[in-house]
Amino acid sequence: MGTLNIQSTDLAKSAVQYQKELLIMPVIGAYETLKHMTPLPGSRGRVVMGSLGGDIELGPYDPSRVDNSGVSIDARTLEVFLGSVVKKFDPNEAWQTVYGSLLTQGEELKQVDMAQQVLFYLAAQLGKKLNESIFSAKRNDAGTTTKDLFDGFDSITEKEITAGNIATAKKNLYEFGAAFTHQNAVDLLKAFYWASSDELQSRPTKMYIPVNVMNAYTEDYQQSVGAVPYNQQYQKTFLEGSNNLCELVPLVSKKGSNFIHLAPQGNMVYGYGNGLAEETIAVEKHAPFLLDFVATIFFGTQFRSIAPEALFVGKLHA
Repeated sequence: MGTLNIQSTDLAKSAVQYQKELLIMPVIGAYETLKHMTPLPGSRGRVVMGSLGGDIELGPYDPSRVDNSGVSIDARTLEVFLGSVVKKFDPNEAWQTVYGSLLTQGEELKQVDMAQQVLFYLAAQLGKKLNESIFSAKRNDAGTTTKDLFDGFDSITEKEITAGNIATAKKNLYEFGAAFTHQNAVDLLKAFYWASSDELQSRPTKMYIPVNVMNAYTEDYQQSVGAVPYNQQYQKTFLEGSNNLCELVPLVSKKGSNFIHLAPQGNMVYGYGNGLAEETIAVEKHAPFLLDFVATIFFGTQFRSIAPEALFVGKLHA
């Protein structure tokens, strides 16, 4: 393989030319988690989301009867923070990595804008850390990592439990009485699901779980059910007994989590800038051999509602 055939000026120009695409690359890099959630592009700062509550119903005909009960709005705030990074990189090393990837894909190098490919590679690397932080991130103004940038779903859950807004008495919290094993995982997840509200059980939902819980469930199911006629595959996508309404979603970003979340996809919201004016991608040269990759990007997560009809949290057994 030859030496680097692009200059710092090529990278700088491509950063301007492809800035919009580059700014959403970290989100694309976290796709394995975010594809199970709902995006709110063009978000920055505090974004207020609301869900309507209150009853309305028919009664026997009465021309003088008026329903004066109020309609409530459960407001929740999505905080989308601006994150930044200045990363020194060796353009030749980045180019070699991209070059090898393109050869593997069978693409002709001469047909590829190498400056663009190098920048896309660097931007996608930000997405890997973002993917790991969707649940575990905890906002720390003095922090330096992705996990310090915003409050992830687990951190929000902990705050709501502390505040008493997610609780067993409110019917949106469930406490597991035992740790997950290959002998009890099926029963534990089914009991958790059946303890959720009728509204959740009657609509499509996703159960966000750690990978080790999914492994335990799969093994337990195979041992318990075996080769009965309807057990046609080893890997299970939907929870047994949910009528294929509850999709099991094992996530790397759930590693080490203390919680399992059951919710419709629309209730799990993430906000990102999608190219807002404050967001930037640039390449600068301040050293003989290294370049600076500079990025500022918005991101944040929130539940649209924590009502039991929209969210059910399982607290894992210590």
